[in-house]
Amino acid sequence: MKISEIKARYAAGLRPGELVAELWDKIAAWNDPALFIHLPELEELVALAAEVERMPADLPLWGIPFVVKDNIDVAGWPTTAACPAFSYVPAADAEVVRRLRAAGAIPLGKANLDQFATGLVGTRSPYGVPRNAIDAEYLPGGSSSGSASSVAAGLCCFSLGTDTAGSGRVPAAFQGLVGWKPTKGLLSTRGVVPACRSLDCVSVFTNTAEDAAAVAAVVAGFDEADAFSREIGPAGQVGSSFRFGVPRQLDFAGDPDTPGLFAAAVERMKAIGGVPVEINLKPFVEAAKLLYEGPWVAERWAAVGGFVEEHPGEVFPVTRKILEASKGWDAAATFRAQYRLQELAREAGKVWGEIGVMLLPTTPRLYTVAEVLEEPYVTNATLGRYTNFMNLLDLAAVAVPVGEARGGRARWGVTLAAPAGWDGVLLELAGRFGGEEADRTMRPVPLASGGRRPPLQVGIPVVVCGAHLEGLPLHWQLADRGAVLRSRMRTAPVYRMFAIPAAGSLPPRPALIRDEAGGAAIEVEVWELSPAAFGDFVSKIPGPLGIGKVLLENGEELPGFIAEPRAADGAEEITAFGGWKAWLAR
Repeated sequence: MKISEIKARYAAGLRPGELVAELWDKIAAWNDPALFIHLPELEELVALAAEVERMPADLPLWGIPFVVKDNIDVAGWPTTAACPAFSYVPAADAEVVRRLRAAGAIPLGKANLDQFATGLVGTRSPYGVPRNAIDAEYLPGGSSSGSASSVAAGLCCFSLGTDTAGSGRVPAAFQGLVGWKPTKGLLSTRGVVPACRSLDCVSVFTNTAEDAAAVAAVVAGFDEADAFSREIGPAGQVGSSFRFGVPRQLDFAGDPDTPGLFAAAVERMKAIGGVPVEINLKPFVEAAKLLYEGPWVAERWAAVGGFVEEHPGEVFPVTRKILEASKGWDAAATFRAQYRLQELAREAGKVWGEIGVMLLPTTPRLYTVAEVLEEPYVTNATLGRYTNFMNLLDLAAVAVPVGEARGGRARWGVTLAAPAGWDGVLLELAGRFGGEEADRTMRPVPLASGGRRPPLQVGIPVVVCGAHLEGLPLHWQLADRGAVLRSRMRTAPVYRMFAIPAAGSLPPRPALIRDEAGGAAIEVEVWELSPAAFGDFVSKIPGPLGIGKVLLENGEELPGFIAEPRAADGAEEITAFGGWKAWLAR
């Protein structure tokens, strides 16, 4: 289920209340009692949909259904963190839920998880093991097990999870989903039951990178009331060709399928313009060990240790053993571990001078539920080998599906990772990796920056067709103003293009002139600028060029470069080339 599909059904006359009733029946037919910890009655969900029907229908997520991991607050619904005795009913939504509901999204229920978000397997809950939507014999992944299963089963468009050590990526890998683990602090964790509070992230599960970007555009942004929220500006950029890191040595824990799937992922990266570069993963793996073999595990005790001591019999046995083992770290050992992490971070940081993004297995191998129940600790540790270091080293990551394993009975995926702030770049690359249509709008993540802009504000798009294209002489005018690439696409087939000769300091430039009768589709790029940067940019455009509305192939009309008819006087018509770069390449 994709956001675009639901919007198309709304455009055809469906109402949110009707969709909610349809999904209610679908949840009943799915018949997995371990999937939801709290599922409201149909009447309550229809009432929530009715509230949305009274909101403006042009809200970005109007009527889009989502599911919430049950360690994230939804006002009036119990939060249990998969521990019944821990349950409380919050008066307010978590900040991420508040933003989603303000954008028109409809929460459907609270999903099961590994208790207190402690685990990567999905088997550590007194409410049972949510069914892997591909094959129930295999792990759903955790700790965001129910969140992933609800999307993979087609019961909602997207879901919220959390990700401290891999909980938003491992379930995505096992159920054929996109799992976005944002830069730490980019999404507010206010209203989230903490696991390791200094490392926790709210994560997002979707069927496509495009949908993840649409959700990101709503939930990303600074939260003054969250002490761990950060003002993070968008960073990074990759073009049609980019360098990606591939570890020299990888351990797949003896899995018969995942090495071949990873090799296929490398080839897919190359097919979308990636140039593989061998990297040393050792400092990253060493940092990963610190998460559960160092003092950060004591943060879990700081979060829920008092409850465990008062209610030891109410805590899932495997979870209790892990939490109780986290006690005992003294201050000196904590500082020594922090020093070691800084050393490893410095060493790991050198790799980013050689590559733009890193390609990793999300997990070394696949496990069945039976294998994990038989050996719950070693299997869990193995699954975190390539996920545990991400938040310690302040990286952003997106898990993407690669293909089938075990003769089609299981799914597996890889992870794209990059430094903090590269979320928009990773989501764009994830879309390219997944073969999403090139003409689908990929809105970049509107990261919070110094202006602390409202969460729903987005940049102003500008369509460029000539010397401002990436890699050409005037592109610096966009780059210096912090422009973010939104998409590469074509115009509607109603334009003619002419080449204006070079004049003075200006290079040759194209003139795009609308002609309904004799026009063609022209290759363009859509960039986004902040309102201030957009105003500064367009004020410096010399005639006979200017900014008007450009009709794109997907039906959108966006601000972009157009020319006065006089620009064609004495200029060479180059419409037949289909774009400025093609003409230059002649």
